[in-house]
Amino acid sequence: MTETAATPTEIRIGHSPDSDDAFMFYALTQGKLDSAGLAIRHELQDIETLNRRALRGELEVSAVSIHAFAHLADRYALLASGSSMGDKYGPTVVTREPLSMADLKGRTIAVPGKLTTAYLTLQLCLGKDAPVVVMPFDQILPAVVAGQVDAGLLIHEGQLYFAERGLHKVVDLGVWWFEQTGLPLPLGGNVVRKDLGGPQVERIARLIKQSIQYALDHRQEALEYALRYARELDPALADRFVGMYVNEWTVDYGPRGREAVRLLLKRAWEAGLVPSPVEVQFVG
Repeated sequence: MTETAATPTEIRIGHSPDSDDAFMFYALTQGKLDSAGLAIRHELQDIETLNRRALRGELEVSAVSIHAFAHLADRYALLASGSSMGDKYGPTVVTREPLSMADLKGRTIAVPGKLTTAYLTLQLCLGKDAPVVVMPFDQILPAVVAGQVDAGLLIHEGQLYFAERGLHKVVDLGVWWFEQTGLPLPLGGNVVRKDLGGPQVERIARLIKQSIQYALDHRQEALEYALRYARELDPALADRFVGMYVNEWTVDYGPRGREAVRLLLKRAWEAGLVPSPVEVQFVG
């Protein structure tokens, strides 16, 4: 009786259907890497949906908001690779008319989800009682333009072209955070479920780091693939956007990136915005 090859272990990786995540996972999705005996299945959903799925422990690996990680640290470890850092830029509050931060008081702000880091940082900046309404991230900019909401908190590519739609910036939360701390704003990261076991976790960590490094080393081909997910963004802007969120921070948080994660979650705990202090465990 001949011995058959072991069935590959299926690993589901959740990430957003946008250009920076497409760039990051290009090598994995397009078979550029040896998957080390893992059968990788990519599941593309918006970040708030991924946050909620991670709360239920559904996916072996997922992109999540750093805010959401505060609710997940018992089940998931934070991979050292895969971060999205706002280095003096980040989620941006916009309005139809020029307003100051003081003018925002009492006005309803559309946000892309209550587990997003964008929303957490907004609360740290404006206070936890700021009135908000949740809507899908890609509907926020049009809703502000149409006057359906007073203000909108933009994530993803909308940060680059809101002015072309006649909108005005009230505050860039990445700038605000840097002014407060001197650190980049850690928006999102990749997590891996701890119950997979140490060897499997380390294997996944190596594979994701290799995928990120491959994209950076083969930037043009990875960018051409990522443009499929750029929501008709001008290629030059898409290139800029990818560079903002897939860079040296994404290969590894490094000491300052790790400090930024810990400080953000510490301040969130002190402000009563997360349920408990968070012990951050980085893997890989």
